[in-house]
Amino acid sequence: MNKISHGVAVATLSASMAMAQDYPLTIENCGHTVTYDAAPESVVSIGQATSEALYLLGLGDKVAGTAVWFTDVLPEFAEVNAKVERLADNTPSFEAVVNKRPGLVASQYEWYVGPKGSVGTREQFHDLSVPTYIWPADCVGKDNSVGVDGTRKELISTEVIYQGLIELSQIFGVPEAGKKAVADLKAREFAAIERAKALDLTDTSALFWFSSAKMDADPYVAGAKGAPGFIMKQLGIENVVDSSEEWPTVGWETLAKANPTYVVLADLQRRKFPADAIDVKKDFLATDPVARHMDAVKEGRVLVLDAHAMDATIRTISGLELLADAMEKAVSK
Repeated sequence: MNKISHGVAVATLSASMAMAQDYPLTIENCGHTVTYDAAPESVVSIGQATSEALYLLGLGDKVAGTAVWFTDVLPEFAEVNAKVERLADNTPSFEAVVNKRPGLVASQYEWYVGPKGSVGTREQFHDLSVPTYIWPADCVGKDNSVGVDGTRKELISTEVIYQGLIELSQIFGVPEAGKKAVADLKAREFAAIERAKALDLTDTSALFWFSSAKMDADPYVAGAKGAPGFIMKQLGIENVVDSSEEWPTVGWETLAKANPTYVVLADLQRRKFPADAIDVKKDFLATDPVARHMDAVKEGRVLVLDAHAMDATIRTISGLELLADAMEKAVSK
């Protein structure tokens, strides 16, 4: 049975890498110190990011259930994902998770498993001897107690994505899979950044629109320090939203006044909010009395990007690649 302990961090990432083949394995994770006596036999993944990370590491047969999906699973994982029970498209119940008797609960966000977890607190799971793991991108350099979706204290780095892959591979006793996954993603990231540098973009700005709770409400847009902020920085693009909140709401009057060079729309398959649908977003931009006057809308500089690439996930790299593609096409016109 897994042993749980809390308190001050007792192991850095580099130290945990050194002991990855041995148990007990202790990892400091989002303010909790979790000790594993052995590799978990099963896991419930609450969040598309952790689910696809587990699939990438070849651990699909360990996944007993998933929840919280924004888009379709990556094509290369469709076969394995089809064999995994989806507990909920959005937030699963605590009972649905524990009924799977998981050896680990991995969550993409503290919002679901954390101090005020909508699924349950870490303590609730730990009291049942079920260890938890939070995707580090949601807590490293971030304060989840401020703002609806948390506030970034510093610009996110892809290193927190790689940290998540390495730590999950250690927990499950497959460290070589983690190293290979990270090496492959780093190579793609480097190539995309080199392409971006070659574009030498100047005086270019962008707005990333994720969704809107109501069509007459202020939209959820990308803050300056999350994954879209990282992507834009690598491409030499200025974010017209300077908030440190992860996904602040900003009025269309303010956004229109900023007049971004490009508007980037999140492509979501979920239908939690009205503006999740890409056609709804496009129709709004074309007809809204304020938004339709932005130069990007009038001149057709509206791009579509995988919504999950707008978060700190393994898809962030493909987001960088896809936006670099779009910028190359735009510059060549």
